[in-house]
Amino acid sequence: MKRAKFYLTMFVMVMVMMITNQVVKANEFQFSMTPVLPENQAEDVSYFDLLMTPGQKQTIQVLLDNSTDKVVTVEASVASATTNINGVVEYSPTENKKDKTLKYDLAEYVKMPDEIALQPQSQTSIAIEVTMPSEKFDGVIAGGLTFKQKSSETDTSSTDKKGVSLKNEYSYVEALVLQQTNTKVAPSLTLNDVAPSQVNARNVINANLQNSKMGYLNQMKVDATVTNVDDPNMTFTSVKEMMQMAPNTNFDYPIAISNQGMLDSGNPSKPMKAGTYHLAMDVYGQKDPSGEYIQTEKDQEGKETDIHYVYKWHFEKDFTITAEKAKELNAKDVTVEKDNTWIYFLIGGILLALLAFLLFFILWKRRKKDEEDEEDKISLP
Repeated sequence: MKRAKFYLTMFVMVMVMMITNQVVKANEFQFSMTPVLPENQAEDVSYFDLLMTPGQKQTIQVLLDNSTDKVVTVEASVASATTNINGVVEYSPTENKKDKTLKYDLAEYVKMPDEIALQPQSQTSIAIEVTMPSEKFDGVIAGGLTFKQKSSETDTSSTDKKGVSLKNEYSYVEALVLQQTNTKVAPSLTLNDVAPSQVNARNVINANLQNSKMGYLNQMKVDATVTNVDDPNMTFTSVKEMMQMAPNTNFDYPIAISNQGMLDSGNPSKPMKAGTYHLAMDVYGQKDPSGEYIQTEKDQEGKETDIHYVYKWHFEKDFTITAEKAKELNAKDVTVEKDNTWIYFLIGGILLALLAFLLFFILWKRRKKDEEDEEDKISLP
């Protein structure tokens, strides 16, 4: 009997979890999107990877399904691919500025409706007109198509533990890659500016990396060290693997110099110090057994193994952190213990001023009393 109750309880819990999950998904997406892949796909992939001739025009399609009982308005947009600070390629619109090496902005070669009204319980085919640039080139133009429900129709706001209002937006993003040939273009990496900054209210050193070619940099690994020129014992290191850079993009690779915890963890970060620093960085790309650049890495079981990479770049650069910048960033870093010495001086100054005033008042009262006593003596017969 107990066993039967146990299984019944487990069954009910699983059903509740499934129903809850379905409700959440229904709240997140009130429509679905399916790409209709054409025959001229350059590779056998699940996204649009079109092999076209210079100047060619082609219409591709996506299917939008509305399974609800109300009209759903979908907003559509096109954007060139970018690379974010985590070394992840983004195919949806971002606030990142276009890289100066980006010759072909995908948004200029793709036309589709900005807004689509999906009728209840219906499927709508959306025609998307793609025009290949007339100039010949090797490599790829990379970007994406984004479909999201109009914000005025959604209620996806929530409140976190601190009472801060959050707005969640959900969208479908379909990658769109255009190429004229199957010729692979090698990426080319450049180190641009190196400067102090912050990520999530924590001090970092940003090293801006730029891929100036029309080819992806895949399986990217960065090994970076920042050293204080005047104090070689002050070093900050960062190693990150399995990143990717989109063609003709740049991103700020952050090298953390703060703890990931908070002050109440009992391990506050040391404040950023002004001075001259030196960055040494190795960047690897494209794992291949025949690659000439070897890195010893640990596998999932913790065993060391030699990994071969096709590409490698080595960068070195000096940069300066001013006292003003260090002070500004330290004040905003939530892991740096703030120097509140000035508060103690202020309190001490106020106490001394009060003490001096009190002493002056007592002396003044005593003197006044002595004067009154003296007057009383004089007035006596």
